Amino acid sequence: METLEKALLEEGFSPINEGYPSRDHTIEQLADLAIKPALEKCPKGKRVNFVTHSLGGILVRQYLSKHDLANLNRVVMLGPPNQGSEVVDKLRDIPGFHFINGDAGMQLGTGELSIPNTLGKANFDVGIVAGTRSVNWILSSMIPNTDDGKVSIESTKLDGMNDHIEMPVTHPFMMKNDKVIAQVVNYLKHGSFEHADN
Repeated sequence: METLEKALLEEGFSPINEGYPSRDHTIEQLADLAIKPALEKCPKGKRVNFVTHSLGGILVRQYLSKHDLANLNRVVMLGPPNQGSEVVDKLRDIPGFHFINGDAGMQLGTGELSIPNTLGKANFDVGIVAGTRSVNWILSSMIPNTDDGKVSIESTKLDGMNDHIEMPVTHPFMMKNDKVIAQVVNYLKHGSFEHADN
């Protein structure tokens, strides 16, 4: 996320780029481990925005489902599995999948153990970027319709979202894409993406 962090700094934001051990804990545990320390580093008295990639969007949803954040401004999610991932459904029982993806990865399916599907609609201002290109044809073959190599366009959508845009980018690299970064900045500043038909 360093490229995005630098761009946001140049746009006058004060980004906090907080990492987290995604394979070591459940989504419920990670939400507090990742978000609480990041919030503590934010400038006092300022509005807070979140820009997330993939699982990060689910962590924000999990955190906001348990905590009221009075100074929350906007959230931008890049490639979030908001309705779970069919890849997890298909691969969860393969030896080594849990080892590689951890407890949180196992919670990202579309079935009854899916945490994203228990979190309900967005009650905060959120814009979502979905990728339409894939560099992983094996995973894409497990996902219905258009996807970014990990998440289908449809799965990124969230009831209550304010805006949604599809872009020709892949899941692992979308956060480094200049056009995606420009859309993130536009959403944080104006509460909407720049759609081609506008």
